[in-house]
Amino acid sequence: MKVLVTGAAGSIGRVVTVGLVDRGHTVVGLDRVPQPDGDEGAWYTVDATDPDAVAAVFEEEPLDAVVHLAGHPGEASLPDSLASHVITTGALLDAMVEHDVRRFVYASSNHAVGRTPRAGLADGVLRVDARPRPDTFYGVGKVAAEALMSLYADRYGLDAVACRIGSFLERPETVRNLSTWLSHDDCVRMVDAALTATAPGFAVLYGISRNTRAWWDLEPGRALGYDPQDDAERFLDSIVAGEWDEAHGAHVGGPYATAEFERPALDRSS
Repeated sequence: MKVLVTGAAGSIGRVVTVGLVDRGHTVVGLDRVPQPDGDEGAWYTVDATDPDAVAAVFEEEPLDAVVHLAGHPGEASLPDSLASHVITTGALLDAMVEHDVRRFVYASSNHAVGRTPRAGLADGVLRVDARPRPDTFYGVGKVAAEALMSLYADRYGLDAVACRIGSFLERPETVRNLSTWLSHDDCVRMVDAALTATAPGFAVLYGISRNTRAWWDLEPGRALGYDPQDDAERFLDSIVAGEWDEAHGAHVGGPYATAEFERPALDRSS
């Protein structure tokens, strides 16, 4: 499968790019920054908010699928969050429709449901059919991007999989990470499964490893072929408890659901 990976120079992008190539896919990289030294293969230095620049890539490269990892990885203003996560998604989906590319895999986030209180969760885990409860404008951007994917799946028959990623880290670092960790290897397994699942339509999965303390339901991912292998619990002895653990465990979004991240939607300083 020939796959366009956006955000290919980022922390997730570099892991996914190598992993997909190892699994036999051909990867075309796209990022706002030049191709990193040592990387090989086709590369486009493009801002994915520019629909004309995105369309030009599709004109140049016959593609089978898109893995959309590009986007600001943290909190920003509402307009910046919408541009980073929704406008980029729209530009890619429009190009896919125009060039008959049928599979879209998106790096969504646990912050799309981050304001969900952990108290009262059935069996202690959150299902994918729970209502969106974003914890930040970052989370709002992810929810809106998922909605746009759903529209294009219904309107044009695209297969679009939203992967609500937890904590993508080489190893867990906090008590919360024992529940939310996504290992590098499992991230590649997740993206490959989302690319190759048979006719998923619009689907959502939670992107975490097979953690003993998981806060999210892994069964929707398993239904698409994502079979995580790693468990954060093996790092338990290296995790040091902190005074913030209780606050970060109150909602599934962790610190993003605390007052630290509260801010006005729009900047009126000018």
